[in-house]
Amino acid sequence: MCAAEPFPTGPDAAGVVPLASGGLLDVLNVAAVLLDTEGRIDLWSPQAENLFGYSADEALGEFAGRLLVHEEQLEVVLGLFAQVMEDGVSWAGVLPVRHKDGSTRLVEFRNMRLLDDQGDYYALGLATDQTTLREVERNLALSARLVTQSPIGLGVLDTDLRYVLVNPAEERLNGVPAAKHVGRHVHEVLPFLDESFEATMRKVLATGTPVLDQYTVGRTPADPDNEHAWSISFHRLEAPNGKVLGVVTSSVDVTERHRAVQEQRRTVLTLQRSLLPQTPPQRPGLAVASRYQPAQAASEIGGDWFDVIALGGDKTALVIGDVMGSGVSAAATMGQLRTATRTLAYLDLDPAQVLQHLDHITEDLEHHTIATCVYAVYDPLSAQCDISLAGHLPPALLHLDGKHELLDLPTGTPLGVGEGAFHTTTLALDPGDQLVLYTDGLVERRDQPIDACLDTLLALLDDPHRSLDETCELLLHALRHPGDHDDVALLIARVGRTLPGRSRPPSPAARIQP
Repeated sequence: MCAAEPFPTGPDAAGVVPLASGGLLDVLNVAAVLLDTEGRIDLWSPQAENLFGYSADEALGEFAGRLLVHEEQLEVVLGLFAQVMEDGVSWAGVLPVRHKDGSTRLVEFRNMRLLDDQGDYYALGLATDQTTLREVERNLALSARLVTQSPIGLGVLDTDLRYVLVNPAEERLNGVPAAKHVGRHVHEVLPFLDESFEATMRKVLATGTPVLDQYTVGRTPADPDNEHAWSISFHRLEAPNGKVLGVVTSSVDVTERHRAVQEQRRTVLTLQRSLLPQTPPQRPGLAVASRYQPAQAASEIGGDWFDVIALGGDKTALVIGDVMGSGVSAAATMGQLRTATRTLAYLDLDPAQVLQHLDHITEDLEHHTIATCVYAVYDPLSAQCDISLAGHLPPALLHLDGKHELLDLPTGTPLGVGEGAFHTTTLALDPGDQLVLYTDGLVERRDQPIDACLDTLLALLDDPHRSLDETCELLLHALRHPGDHDDVALLIARVGRTLPGRSRPPSPAARIQP
């Protein structure tokens, strides 16, 4: 191959890949020097110029001993040279070398005898700065010791996501020996892992952006019958010259914490659901459907609640609320407020009065609590709904003709603030109208403004003839996303025919009356 020929890239050149500068050999800056049998310099590499300071013009043809060795070490060095040339036994060691600038540097040498096709001998010396070499050796030794002794599972995979190396901790986590990792694809070793595991690694390879503490749940070959959990971080592995070598995974087993969280989640859900009506009662002149959907994590399950309360005179109280906070404490507080709301409802008070009493009750709870609430009372005889808000998002109203709106009501202040003035608004409803009450988990998104989410909610209320259960499922499916960090309570009530016994208000055009 002449110098002008292109570098081979076809199938026959598999595994032969030209490298950019910056690799380990460049870090070591290995110099090559070739001496004839008399010890004169015949070949002088650019790295030799960098290491010793002499240019090729200055070095070629010179006696290496006189150029590079101090007088006091010259005899020893010449003896080593003669031994290599006579016996053909390679020699390795450290020599103090005289640099062109007059300084002395310790250089690590590897010397060996070469034979050409004419039967002539030469001495090849490979040299590198000892300080640089020791630094690289220390770094490698430290890295190896850290990898081996680390309690964190470490795995190195190439760009095809095949294992190159795993440490003992990773062997234990996966329940697979290191020898059965190396050369195998990640899903060959861990077939029970979720597909997102591979997708995350490919994203890290493509972007170089690390992914930290990804919560991964799966099963291992060592324990295929039980679910395990890991917190895994992913980093792209690059050579000093920037070449992408693969991806490094660091794994911590969090199975015990995962199981404790799952148990806590079951406890909170049991408490939460025991305090909510399982099937809302169907009331005179009113059809009702409801849903409760918890957050994914136990620590994020809050105090959302709804209730449908039968009152005298065929009236019905519709309630939905949200206790700030999460976990067992929020669920227990929700139970207290739900009980208090039911007690106040039976007194047949105006909705604003009910919220006023709830505000005082919330203030007196043992733990400082803030909650939002909607309290509405529907009278099927007059087809009127009295409604009051305590810092809650406005209900939506879907009319039988398909028009929809967010009710423009006085917002009030959340319960527990103690400074709230609550207002009751009277709505005149027609048969077929649907009142949609919900907690903020249905419409709040961290990456979207609340107004856009509310507009989406209204747009989904596009069919007044759809069953209430279907509407509930539609809203949850369209507005909720996997891993949402808040729970949701949803309550939809559809107005039936006006019951006989009392006439409608004389002014049906006034839908919202203060």
